Formats: sequence, structure tokens, C-alpha cells
Amino acid sequence: MSRKNGGIIGPANTPVGGLFKGVAGGVWRMNDVANFVSNSQWPSAPQSIDNSCRFNGSSDYLNRTPSSAGNLRTMTFSFWMKRAKLESDAQRIFSIFENSGAEQFWLRTADSSNDYIDFFSQTSSSQTLRLVSSARLRDLSAWYHIVVAVDTTQATDSNRIKMYINGVQQTSFSTTSYPSQNTDLEWNKAVPNMVGAQQSGGSSEFIDMYLAEVCFIDGLQLDPTSFGETDSTTGIWKPKKIGSFASAGTNSFYLDFKDSSNLGNDASGLSNNFTVNNLTSIDQSTDTCVENFSTMNPLVYNTSTSVVFAEGNLQVSTTDSAVFGSVSTIGASSGKWYMEVKPTQIENKMAIGVTAAASADAINNHRPGDGAFSAGIRSSGDAKLNGSSESGSWDSFTTSDIVGIALDLDNNKLYFSKNGTFMNSGDPTSGSTGTGAISLTDPASTTDGFYFFAFGDPGAGSGTANIAQFNFGSPPYSISSGNADANGFGNFEYSVPSGYYALNTSNLNTYG
Repeated sequence: MSRKNGGIIGPANTPVGGLFKGVAGGVWRMNDVANFVSNSQWPSAPQSIDNSCRFNGSSDYLNRTPSSAGNLRTMTFSFWMKRAKLESDAQRIFSIFENSGAEQFWLRTADSSNDYIDFFSQTSSSQTLRLVSSARLRDLSAWYHIVVAVDTTQATDSNRIKMYINGVQQTSFSTTSYPSQNTDLEWNKAVPNMVGAQQSGGSSEFIDMYLAEVCFIDGLQLDPTSFGETDSTTGIWKPKKIGSFASAGTNSFYLDFKDSSNLGNDASGLSNNFTVNNLTSIDQSTDTCVENFSTMNPLVYNTSTSVVFAEGNLQVSTTDSAVFGSVSTIGASSGKWYMEVKPTQIENKMAIGVTAAASADAINNHRPGDGAFSAGIRSSGDAKLNGSSESGSWDSFTTSDIVGIALDLDNNKLYFSKNGTFMNSGDPTSGSTGTGAISLTDPASTTDGFYFFAFGDPGAGSGTANIAQFNFGSPPYSISSGNADANGFGNFEYSVPSGYYALNTSNLNTYG
């Protein structure tokens, strides 16, 4: 069943992304966005986090070998993550693999049948600790804050390892094996310390997720209040400014990903920079735990087709002969929203547009425009609305083009542009007149009550991939000019029409 709050909706089992509170049934869920009725609810602005790093789950990672070992008994890990895929394999966020696996360490998300936080260390082929959380982190549109605080000198075993998710200490574990008092862990030794992969032992376990505010504190066991706080009005866990590293050990680091030319730069002031492997400036993202942008939803599509989601779910490709459709993670029932699509390979009549279908069952057999309560433009230069051809002057598009979509849900109008010029002499600022627009069914009259941006493949092709990249404001490709909305959000190739906004949580709070 879909959840509807404050003008936005998340497809079944995928609550809309943002900052979280509470846990129910072992699955973390978003606090109702309806609680954000005005910006004045924030007693003070949350810490501004400008960037994250988008790890693509294939070959990209960071590594550093400390010149000497730090404190092996006392340390704290803190990071924000937005998962992009529920992998069949685990994904190692921090890891060490030495001596053919005799010495191992990992802090990872477990495989897709579990989706837990898994903390493990092994010395001389003998396990010294393992904690696996009971809470399952399966929302691919959400940012989670993870803190693991270690002090093996503590007399009480449960005080030696403390795990927190969004500020809440975890006390229920599917696996519980605390280290003996004064145990040395494998992390923080003078061996390769990995972020984003295990690069040895035949199992790479690259991460497919966004990371932000990655901190390691050498020599201190800290609780989450060093990195975040609960908003006194909303009850939502939010980041706060990272403090001084003056009291931290020499191997501490802080990856803020602000330097696109060096995503491994250590912002702690300690110069513990990481070597960057297969990450480029394109992998610097503005999608963060403060400004959570929509992506495409890898949990809602025709599962009988051969579909690959990549680039933090901002690239979708399909090579199957079956009809395929996919939707954004965030939808809206009001407001004005803008995004861009860059086709990188077209097989046969790629379709982009919007749909009110919020479930896989509803979109399985049509592209945007083919089914009820949907509209789309085809690469062949024709448009469809609710299963019928739409009259007008519509441009074809190819891989050298960028298609803009302007969705006006205050007037239920939809506009398409090609390389900055609106098709059908469209004017997205014409309001209820809807000059050059496709007129949509009022979302209140649709099955789910919300429209989602959508992508579709007609099927019956040769097996050559249809591939498209989606820019909701944090592009997976290079932008030559750079244009933000009126709030300063987003990075688009072409100007955002007046009154339209990037699809992120701050804009939804204000305009959705």
C-alpha cells in the first residue's frame, strides 16, 4: 500500500526519502512530510551539507594506508548513506582484508535478503566481534545516519560496541558477539584501509550508494550527538556541524566530498587523504541528507524485463523485448516541478513523461502515455495521453539532445522541451491557459492521487539497450552551463522555467 503525506507519495514499501524518526516492524520509515508545514518550524537551520559521493557498485572506492597504527581499541565511525540497490552481495563501506583473509574487518550492509548493518572483525582467522542489527534498511529513497562507537576497554561487553541508526541506539541484534575486553580491532592498522569496497580475497563487495559526512574518529568513543541532533519541533534527526578534530587521534579523517577534483580529500585538517579509484567529478552529488533529491525507483518496474539501474539510480537501461516502465522515487500532487532527461542510447521509441501509477503492477505493461492517467513524448516525435495520440507539434529527440519536463500540478499541465526550447510552442508560465501543454487528469481523480516522472521502453526491439540518464537536480553527467531553480537548488543544463522547482525535500516542503 502506498503512503501519502504532505503532497508526496512513495511507492509501496518505499517511503519517500528524507530525514527519519522512529522504527516500526524493523523497517525504518520517514516521518510524515506533512509535519513540515513551513520553514519556520526549523528553530535553527540544519547543518548545510553541500555534497555526497555517488559510488556506482562496480569498481570505484577510496583507500588509504596509515603510516602507523592508531588506537585499535577505541574509535568511532559516523556516516550518512542513501542506498541505491538491494544487492545479492553485501556492500562493504569500511573494510580491511589482509593475509588471505586471516585478518579482516568490515562495516557493511548485508545482502538483499537481510539488509542489516553488519560490524565484524577477525584476527588470525578467529572472529573477535560481530554485531548484526535487527533493523532492516531497505528504503532506497532515504538517507540513514549510522554511528558505530567502539571502546573495547569497557568492563561491560555491551558498552564496548554501540550502534546507532538515525540517533537511536540499537539494542536488538540478529547476531551478537561482543569483543573481549581490551581486544584490538583490525581497522586503523598500517595496512590498506578501504572505503567503498573490499578489494581483496575475490569478493570486492563494492558499494552502490551515496555517502556523505564520512567521519572516522581515532581514539574516542562518541555518541551520535557529536554528529547530529533531534529537531526540537519536528522530532527529526538532522546533521549538525562537525566539531574540531583537535582531540582526535592522528588517523582520524573527515570526507565531506566538497572537492570534486579530489573526492578523497580529508577535511579534518589532519591531511589523511584517501587515494581515489575510478571516481570522477561526475560522482560528486548535491543529493544529501539535507537536500534529498528524487531518483528513479529500482523497486518499481516490470521485473520480467532485463533492466539495469546505475549511477545512483539516475541511469536506467533495458534490453528486453517486453514493454517496460519505471517511475521516480518521489511524486507530487501539487506544485510545479522540472527535470531533464539525457538519452544515451535509443533502440526503438524511447518514451519519457509522467504517470499516476505508483506500483509495479500498474506500470508493467505500458510506457508513459500508454496507460490511464499518464502522458509521454516519444523519441519518434509523437505524444500520447491516457492511451491516445495527442495532437500538436512534438519534436523527435536523439542521444545528442536533452529533454526537459515541466510538470504544473497547480493547473494540471505538462510541457516538454528539447535543448531548452519548449515543444508545441509551449509556455510553462501560462498557468491555467496551458499554452502548448498536455492537459492531465487532476491527480485527485487518479488511483493514487500523485504523478511521478516516468520512463518507458516499447519492447519488441533487437536487444540493443535503451539507456537514459535522469537529472532531478543532481545530474549523473557533465553540465556545460549550470542552472538552478529560484531556491538555488539543482544543476540543470537549461534554465528552469519561472515558478518551477527541482524535486527535492526542501522544495516539497515549501511548494508541494
